[in-house]
Amino acid sequence: MNSGAQQHYFSSEEGDLANIGSAVRDVNWNAFGHDFLAKSDRGVFSYDHLDRGTAVFFTLVPLPPDHGNFLDLGCGWGPMSLCMAKLAPASKVWAVDVNPRARDLVLRNINIAQLKNIHVETPDNVPSDIQFDLIWSNPPIRIGKDALHELLLRWLPRLSPTGEAWLVVQKNLGSDSLAQWIVENGFDVKRLGSKKGFRVLCVTHRIDITTEPSR
Repeated sequence: MNSGAQQHYFSSEEGDLANIGSAVRDVNWNAFGHDFLAKSDRGVFSYDHLDRGTAVFFTLVPLPPDHGNFLDLGCGWGPMSLCMAKLAPASKVWAVDVNPRARDLVLRNINIAQLKNIHVETPDNVPSDIQFDLIWSNPPIRIGKDALHELLLRWLPRLSPTGEAWLVVQKNLGSDSLAQWIVENGFDVKRLGSKKGFRVLCVTHRIDITTEPSR
């Protein structure tokens, strides 16, 4: 599917989704030793299966902290949100997406999973004073470089001082150049690992180590 055909994934307009219809599917997957079941539908990213990048992500990232404010940036139908909420029931998970069908699906999947610690919001409805202890994201690379950079510059600065953002990016879609751009914008980046053509990055605030001049 070409990038033009994928634009409805990133659309906030109900009309764009109505034009492609609906075909609800069950999606099953296992992550961190837990079995998950969710509903998905046309008009959201990877609507009929757990996408390969997210599957790789789950095999490489560490477990989330026990508690804190967590962000699933570009949540889609919610696999990352559901995993974070299940693994850290004392956390508050913010599932954020511009796509209204994606948000509706996450709400439906919360009920299926009987999870009570996920808040589903549009980007503009997340309280501006919240800092995130953890961000998980399969970022929407295909929205274009400028839009992607704007997205990351909006959310990465909202990491708490010790927070971590874990991103999975396809290597042939510019994971290394994106990592370099993030470094150039004042963050530290570690490349956790690569698998099946995807690279997982860990982004943190840069710690400036200064020493007092000798006397």
